[in-house]
Amino acid sequence: MHASEKPQALTLTTPDGPLSIIGHDGFVLASGWTEDSAALASLVHKEFALGAGGQGIDHVGLDDAHPVLRDASAAVSAYYAGDLDAIKQIPVKQRSGPFRMRAWDVLREVQPGETLTYTEYAIRCGNEKAARAAASACAMNAAALFVPCHRIVRSDGTLGGFRYGITIKESLLKRESRIVSNEDPAQ
Repeated sequence: MHASEKPQALTLTTPDGPLSIIGHDGFVLASGWTEDSAALASLVHKEFALGAGGQGIDHVGLDDAHPVLRDASAAVSAYYAGDLDAIKQIPVKQRSGPFRMRAWDVLREVQPGETLTYTEYAIRCGNEKAARAAASACAMNAAALFVPCHRIVRSDGTLGGFRYGITIKESLLKRESRIVSNEDPAQ
């Protein structure tokens, strides 16, 4: 893909509702269970110049999508079909400060079927006292599913927040748990 091409948005149908993905220059910049690409674009760092309200984005169908969006679409389909690792292969680009950048990398290391509390997540990020900063990293994550913030829960085991609603978070966690336990009955 050429850097001169405009960012694109693609909306997919999933069992959890419409999932929109914004991609550019070989990376997913944002994704989430919404058809409102302007709201999704507002989550993308200003460095990526999507324009006010996502005006710099071309809305496309799968046939006209950049390769990264076609790959992301295939990964989402594979994920919902049971290949939970398919989403790990999709390149994601986000920008923030050092802790949040590290935190997003750590989220991609949390395995399907595994949940961490915000404190456990902060420890994996290298700062056991940064549970609030870890929660903020989840809240500011623009690339839901590909950066699986849904795998982080409260210390009491309740789900906590999720930008796209607790129903979707619960659905994702149940799906992953069910698939992981079927693959390895010993777990």
